[in-house]
Parts: sequence; C-alpha cells; structure tokens
Amino acid sequence: MNRPLRIAQVAPPMERVPPRAYGGTERIVHELVRELDRRGHEVTTFASGDSEVPGRHVVTVAEALRPAGYSGDPSPYFYLTIEAVLDRAGQFDIIHSHLEWASVLLARVSPVPVVSTFHGRLDLPWADETFASPPAGLVAISANQASTHPNVPWAGIVHNGLTLEAAPFDRRRGDALCFVGRIAPEKGIIEAIEIAKATGRPLRIAAKFGPLASEREYFETVFRPALEAAGPSVEFLGELEQAERDVLFAESYASLMPGSWPEPFGLVAIEALACGTPVVARRVGALPEIIRDGVDGFFGDDITDLAFKVGRVGDLDREAIRGSVKDRFSAGRMTDGYEAIYRDMLGEEDGAAAAGGATSASGGGSVAREPRTIRSLPATAVR
Repeated sequence: MNRPLRIAQVAPPMERVPPRAYGGTERIVHELVRELDRRGHEVTTFASGDSEVPGRHVVTVAEALRPAGYSGDPSPYFYLTIEAVLDRAGQFDIIHSHLEWASVLLARVSPVPVVSTFHGRLDLPWADETFASPPAGLVAISANQASTHPNVPWAGIVHNGLTLEAAPFDRRRGDALCFVGRIAPEKGIIEAIEIAKATGRPLRIAAKFGPLASEREYFETVFRPALEAAGPSVEFLGELEQAERDVLFAESYASLMPGSWPEPFGLVAIEALACGTPVVARRVGALPEIIRDGVDGFFGDDITDLAFKVGRVGDLDREAIRGSVKDRFSAGRMTDGYEAIYRDMLGEEDGAAAAGGATSASGGGSVAREPRTIRSLPATAVR
C-alpha cells in the first residue's frame, strides 16, 4: 500500500479552477486535484481566489485574470505564484506545476522535486535553449508534443483525462455541425463555415476571443463579416459553459476541427466523442492519438475533403465512440499516470503502474509513460 503524498498543484493565474467556460489547463488541474484528493492524498492547490477545489487552497490572485479582462503582461503574476509555492515548499513531498515555461524556473530552484506538465506548443523559438539542460520531471501531454524535442529526458507522456460519465448522449440529434474553440485563424473557424456551406448543413459556433488587440481585430475584420455573409444557417453562440457545450455536442451531427493549429492534445475532441459525436478534423498535432480515423470520425486535408468526410459520418457507431473515449481518456487513467511519475521522482514503487495503470507510448491507453529519453515516437499512440 503506497503512502499518501503531500502534493502541491500549481495552476496558472489566468482562469479559475475549474474554469466556468474556456480554460483547458485549469480543467485538467481540477480533474487531477479532485481525483488525487479522492484517493487520499493531501493536495494543496495554488490558484486564483475564485477557484473551487477540494483540499487546501492557496490564493495566487484575487480573481482569475482573463475573465476579469486583464490584457497586460501576465508574467509578474506567474513569478508571484512561484514565490508563493517556494515559501511553502517544505510542506510538500512533490510539486506539480502547470505554469508552462515558468515551470522550468520553479523546478531549478525548488528544494523538493517538481513535475512540470506542458499544456501548450513546444515548437517555439526559446525551447531549444530552455531544454538544453532540462530539469527532471518534465511531462508532455501527447507523443506528438514530446516529439518536437525527442532528446529531452521526458519523465512521461500523460494524455489528458476528464470525468466523462455524465456527458449527455441520448439527446435528439439534428443535422447541424458544431465548432467549439477559439476565434483565431489557426483554429479554422472560417474553414468551418465553408465546410458547413459545402455540405448544406447548419453550423453552430461556440467560441471565445481573447482581450488582445490582434484577437479583437480578427473578430471584427474577419470573423464577423464571414458570419454575416453566411446568413441564418450559421449561429454564433459565444462562449459556453461546460454543461451547455456538452448539450451542443450531443445535439450535433458532427464536430468540426479544421484548423492548422498543431494541437498539443485536443480536449474538444474527447468532449465531443464522450457525447458520441464524431469529429471531422485535419490530421494535425495530437489529434491522431485521440481520433481513430474511420471509427471516431475522419481526417481530411482541405475544405473539400473535410466536407466529403462529413457525408460519411452517418456510418459510424456513436455508442462505440462514446464507450471507447470514456475508457481511454478518463480522469482516473490520467491520475494513474501522474501518480506513477510522482512515485518515480520520489524513488518509490507505484502500485498503479505495477498493476498496469500506465502504458508505453505505443500502447492503447490514455496514459503513456516513458521514464527514459524518448528517441523515436510513433505517429499515434492509439491502436
């Protein structure tokens, strides 16, 4: 029987935990905190004051920055979060940071082991220099994400997981397609409108745009004119909370992900699949690790190809789609993977890993754990 651990979970100050609407990283932090607490660990969450988490809560900012409309440089708030963690570091066996690149700094100066999960893109200008002498405990959320730096000694690859049992399935489905995400060119929101027009199907869009000037300009000069030109067949719903998003997925014929953004993971995909809704997407980033082509949905190369693939969605087994994703990407499987990494960092044997709770990078589970340098990664971790 493994001893309970004293674990610090460190969330960014941008969104509350859990987020009311948009906020993938913070959703994962909440799932992990909740499951670790349920398993008897002593969990302390560093997060915004409007967060709601079990266990102990250390407030890093009074209110999450993005919903409050903050559009300045968030870096000072990340540094203040690191200071708050270091001031209490002696209270923990292990610290799990979700601060992206700031996690590396925390790991270098912390007196206790730090696990650092990267939730965003790693193919960035400063990445090679940052990873030239990496600290221990670095975790990727997909094989594709890790493959951008194959010589990094990744502590593991842990696919994200969610509590999916309550995702609605028996809703009356319509003919409409849906798009859920950000209003940004790399997410393919304009392409989604074009695909809907090509298929003759309505489209419902649940998306947010950020406070930056460039984001607002794209909304006003590109998205809004495209929306107006599409007419009543395209409905813009704005930013929806999770329950509303789930209903949107469950009522839709298919979910579109036509962007060129190399998704480090793709929570939208597993949310849709949990509702039994197939996903039609470009083959980018980690999506091939989630979507089984011809089983959970289809991949296409361009607007014409994706529109054609929408026409094949009716052949798919929605109940089987739902059942598979609930197993492969559950919060429990994700937590098994992180517990194994925590124990490995502390030099303790992990019962979950010994019992088969973690799989290799080429396995079929939602957790892929490689405690050594990853030299070669498969195109997909799903079999």
